[in-house]
Amino acid sequence: MAEIDLQIQDVNLASLEQKSIHNCGQIQPHGLIFVLEEPGLKILQVSSNTSSVFGISPENILGKQLDEVIDPFQVERIKAGLAEETLDYINPTKVWIRKKGDDFLVFDAVFHRNSDKFLILELEPAVSQENIPFLSFYHLARASINQLEETSSLRDFCKIIVKEVRKVTGFDRVMLYKFDDDGHGSVIAEEKLESMEPYLGLHYPESDIPKPARRLFASNWIRLIPDANSQPVQIFPVNNPINQRSLDLTNSILRSASPCHIQYLHNMGVGASLTISLIKDQKLWGLIACHHQSPKYVSYELRKACEFLGRVIFSEVSVREETEDYDYRMKLTYIQSALIEYMSQEENFIDGLLKHQPNLLDLASAQGAAVCFGGNCTTVGETPNEEDLNFLVQWLKNNVKEEVFYTDSLAHVYPDAEKFKNVASGLLAIPISKKNYVLWFRPEVIQTVNWGGDPSKAFEATHSEGSVHLSPRKSFELWKETVRLTSLPWKQVEIKAALELRKAIINIVLRQADELAQLAHDLERSNAELKKFAYVASHDLQEPLNQVANYVQLLEMRYEEQLDQDAKEFITFAVEGVSLMQTLIDDVLAYSRVDVQGIEFELTEVETPLERALGNLRGRIAESKAVITHDPLPSVMADSTQLMQLFQNLIGNAIKFRSNQQPEIHVGVSRQEDAWLFSVRDNGIGIDPQFSDRIFVIFQRLHTRDEYAGTGMGLAICKKIVECHRGNIWVESQLGQGATFYFTIPVGGRDRERRNGRKAQNNLFGGGQ
Repeated sequence: MAEIDLQIQDVNLASLEQKSIHNCGQIQPHGLIFVLEEPGLKILQVSSNTSSVFGISPENILGKQLDEVIDPFQVERIKAGLAEETLDYINPTKVWIRKKGDDFLVFDAVFHRNSDKFLILELEPAVSQENIPFLSFYHLARASINQLEETSSLRDFCKIIVKEVRKVTGFDRVMLYKFDDDGHGSVIAEEKLESMEPYLGLHYPESDIPKPARRLFASNWIRLIPDANSQPVQIFPVNNPINQRSLDLTNSILRSASPCHIQYLHNMGVGASLTISLIKDQKLWGLIACHHQSPKYVSYELRKACEFLGRVIFSEVSVREETEDYDYRMKLTYIQSALIEYMSQEENFIDGLLKHQPNLLDLASAQGAAVCFGGNCTTVGETPNEEDLNFLVQWLKNNVKEEVFYTDSLAHVYPDAEKFKNVASGLLAIPISKKNYVLWFRPEVIQTVNWGGDPSKAFEATHSEGSVHLSPRKSFELWKETVRLTSLPWKQVEIKAALELRKAIINIVLRQADELAQLAHDLERSNAELKKFAYVASHDLQEPLNQVANYVQLLEMRYEEQLDQDAKEFITFAVEGVSLMQTLIDDVLAYSRVDVQGIEFELTEVETPLERALGNLRGRIAESKAVITHDPLPSVMADSTQLMQLFQNLIGNAIKFRSNQQPEIHVGVSRQEDAWLFSVRDNGIGIDPQFSDRIFVIFQRLHTRDEYAGTGMGLAICKKIVECHRGNIWVESQLGQGATFYFTIPVGGRDRERRNGRKAQNNLFGGGQ
């Protein structure tokens, strides 16, 4: 028994959805079907009920021409109709077939061509030999539309539709069934016999009308099952003799219903059904479902009249549905225009979305919103905390590829959302780029949904001889469900407004990217001129400084005996000043050349520039007896010379600003998500935290030159080197407790072309959606 239970768990609706209902190879027994090869109209396949209808076995019909079964005069008229661009002109055609002697049968003949390009002729018994008079039907449709024009409510519209269809068809029950975004459907209008149990307002699971059935409803606007208890008739032969494939009956009016659907009708007590598809924007919006407790045949003409009535009236429903949203849509259009104007006025588009009234919340009637851009999330209203937002954005990045994502039950697709259900059970999200999103949130709203039977038991599993079978449920009684972890649903007008805002944001960001690219270009040109000036100026300054130093020293040598002690001291001060000036000029040159030297990055083993730096500091290390250790170091995309200079400055400072203890310096490294984090830790004199930013500013010093030599350029150069690699540098320290300098190097290195803005847009929008 345990094995059977396991099988039952494994069988689900996915297997049903894979079944090819349109290739069932069976038709309903009230009609006949012929598969014909054009242009001669040779009969390739036929339904196996020809013997009972007009006394000829299917074997004897196969291979014949159609005019050997139907009067040749009628066939010539049919061929003329088949030559037209559309088959609508000959559908239906009245066909008389001799049974015996003067005994004739009259059929409605309907033609269509299937996906394999074979002509299919379907014959249904004609209830009357006359078509429905056009004026009679026109007055019927006109009366219905007049009633529709007198009401403004969509629900009242739907009530009139089911009332008029029931009046035309005479079915015991007529329902208008609308599909929701999640796939399930609900009865929004109903007209029935008083004695029948009401289904109005009940919801039905998606499995009641599985996806294959919905695709067929979208292809066939009208579908009749006149007798739910009839036995289907086989197509003979099963496979087409030309292509050896089963017959595609997608557009067939006689195609037999699936056994599961027939059982479903039995369980509802339905003897006959008529279904009219309601299509909006090329999608199945809903159905008009007609049920009768006993068998009921509806002629082809009347069915087509109902189809036309459904199309005409539903076009009014579509207009009314859009009209009901008109005022709200106009409000959202105003809000959207205001937000675009605000974004255009602000330097940062995020301020335009959040700081004014109306703001981002108003665009989607949300209780919370967030703009996650550049690694930071700016929020308004009630939202998850920053950490949860970052995780949510990461999930969206990995799982959502569409231009918009929305759900009224986020926890069902992203289980971590359950912990912040009170603020974000509903989510509407638009990607601005690969890592940047605008998010709207709605809180949980606990509600009761009325189902027609328990949706968790939509199918019953039975087993026999080791195999498992699924059959539809037998109960359609009211079943109430308390729904949690769900917000109010997002309206289509809100989703469209979010998509329009996405376009506006992308345009603004692109424009700002262009402006930044131009600014970067101007800055680079200006920097190039400044670097050239610095180089020329420093070169030109060196010569007069050398002259000053040389002549002062010459003066001291030549007139040494004539100079008193003060004069000699003054000469010493002058020489030291010249030497300091030359050092400052050299440091300025080194600072200006940092990014010029780092143009070409390559894969660098970090241990190599570190060893070069330690070699350059060999004397100072020996003199101070410093102990220097390091972690195993990775390879990075960088400039080896600049890394050497970076380590040399940081380790040199650690030695310079040592305490009374033996210097202990450790170079550490750890991997972050997108970067390597390096650290240089020492046990020196430390730094007051209030000066942690100042020390990286050019020429800034915390000590006098009498205490510690230097120009104050070393850490400024370090900062420029790290920023040239698109990293960050900072220090953590306390006075007397040593210092740890941290810096990051991106894993992927620096995109050199970002410097002039040529890839600014690719950086922002890389990855696409």
